[in-house]
Amino acid sequence: MNINKPIAHNPEPDWQAVAALPIVECNQPLQALSLNRSLSVHPAYHKLGVPNAIAECYVRSEVFERLLQVTRLLPSGIRLVVLDAWRPFGVQQYLYDSLWDALTEYHPQADSVQLEHLTRQFVSPPSTSRTAPSPHLTGGAIDVALCDEEGRWLDMGTGFDEASALSASDYFEHIEHPDAQQRRIRDNRRMLYNAMHAAGFTNLPSEWWHYDYGDQLWAWHNGLDTAIYGPAQVQSLDNLWRQQLEKQMQTAPHG
Repeated sequence: MNINKPIAHNPEPDWQAVAALPIVECNQPLQALSLNRSLSVHPAYHKLGVPNAIAECYVRSEVFERLLQVTRLLPSGIRLVVLDAWRPFGVQQYLYDSLWDALTEYHPQADSVQLEHLTRQFVSPPSTSRTAPSPHLTGGAIDVALCDEEGRWLDMGTGFDEASALSASDYFEHIEHPDAQQRRIRDNRRMLYNAMHAAGFTNLPSEWWHYDYGDQLWAWHNGLDTAIYGPAQVQSLDNLWRQQLEKQMQTAPHG
């Protein structure tokens, strides 16, 4: 694998076509990432105090295995940082509404169609629909960055979740005469992109940090007929107790 291969320009998704792709759910469980020593887990929204954000990053089991592949593909001394993965619906709603409101302020002439287009470049509409869920509600979408072995962030050109043209994954590929800092940014993005791509992930072109596996966006980018991940839910203690009690009732001898 060439870790410094240029990032090719990819079109923005056809969101109607993405949402129309069937989902054949494979029922892989969600798995917490924080116990793994190969990854750095930094749940950004929880640390920022976003309402309903959780202090853990959960992904589907196959996504977990592929992230481990990424850690082996990265150069020595470079660590993969997971910033966000599975999201509760309330977090998705908050992010979408917050960005919509900010864009409304800065684009007062934009109508609802234009605002939706601008918003979904960075945040998908909140949906728990079994046929068209928000990517992060499936456990297949993840937000990632890179740091060195001491925990210093690598310069990726923008902050995580920056709603800017500079956030496009290939933005720094198009600078004709980059200076030293721009070359570092470009090469850092290439390193992340090529390692993630080699492990089977696809990238959302407008966000250098967003990658997918198994969801409808991943299926669309790969030209597949179906996705394998629909909406998922972290098991709550209440539901776990209810399932255990129901199982006990079913197996208890009847007098």
